[in-house]
Amino acid sequence: MYFQPESFSRERFSLRNLCALCVSAVSLLERQFTAETQRTPRTRRGIACAIIIALCAIAVVMASCANRYSPPSEISREVTDEAGRRVRLPLKIDRIVSLAPNLTEIVYAVGAGDHLVGDTEYCDYPAEAKKVAKIGDTMHPSIERIISLKPQIVLVSTASQLEAFTKQLDQQQIAVYVTNPQSLDDIFRSIQTLGDLFGEPNRAAKLIADLRRRADAAEAATKQTKPVKVFYQLSGEPLYTIGRESYLTDLVRRAGGISATADVPGAFPRFSDEAALAAKPEAIILPTGGSMGTANAKIAAPLKNSPAALNNRIYKINDDYLSRPGPRLIEGLEEMARALHPEVASQFGKVRVD
Repeated sequence: MYFQPESFSRERFSLRNLCALCVSAVSLLERQFTAETQRTPRTRRGIACAIIIALCAIAVVMASCANRYSPPSEISREVTDEAGRRVRLPLKIDRIVSLAPNLTEIVYAVGAGDHLVGDTEYCDYPAEAKKVAKIGDTMHPSIERIISLKPQIVLVSTASQLEAFTKQLDQQQIAVYVTNPQSLDDIFRSIQTLGDLFGEPNRAAKLIADLRRRADAAEAATKQTKPVKVFYQLSGEPLYTIGRESYLTDLVRRAGGISATADVPGAFPRFSDEAALAAKPEAIILPTGGSMGTANAKIAAPLKNSPAALNNRIYKINDDYLSRPGPRLIEGLEEMARALHPEVASQFGKVRVD
């Protein structure tokens, strides 16, 4: 949506008419002066003074036209982010700050990486992201550092990041845009929206078409098989998992699994030992080995006697492919589908995003 007050055009038109009248008056006085050149010196001086006064009036009006009613330097638009907030943005965005690794990856994937002026310490992909100015970590960014970078937009991954700093950024007229995907389709929409905002709609659409093709191929292959009951261990001590509102619950389903915690409220709930014992999963997914290093490489104690552990169906998948809802999530989906259903793995692609 674009904003240009209607009154602006009317006022500019009125001033233009006034300027034209002044010019006409000067022309009339000039002709009068020419006709009166044979009259007395006093008459000629009076006409000359009138011309000077008219010229001064024109100068005042023209200054008013230039200073008070010049067109706005930047036309804005209003959008609604994924938290339902109305956000005012410039038409052309040249300076971006990202407060989450997945958003940094999306910015580069849609072709706007040259406009990224700040990101977090965890933003390490692609390699260019490591060279961008760092503003702290995801949950505790430096507001002063963000402001000093003069971004036009700050991207955040969840609404929980907002409260601490939105007011300060609003005071600096820096827009905050929230993404909050809860499914793979939501992630595709986030990619397209950011592509649109950054002037790369076609590149975003092409990327999504390729990602969707790969996701559909994996899902179609696993639908031929019996679903596997999966426990997704986000961390072992304390034990955290995925819930009803997590995009990873949707990913498990597409990979041919049924999350044992699909009905648990929230996105990433803490899970009790008793509930873990009762879950009895057939397979356990451990996101580990990427940015997390060796963290979360072992199953939690309550799961050691589960069918998954007894049958050695414990699968470690690079956490960067799963914990970052962006383009590389499809790699995580494919690896999960291959782990749960190796019998159909040959039916979908093996080409990596990176």
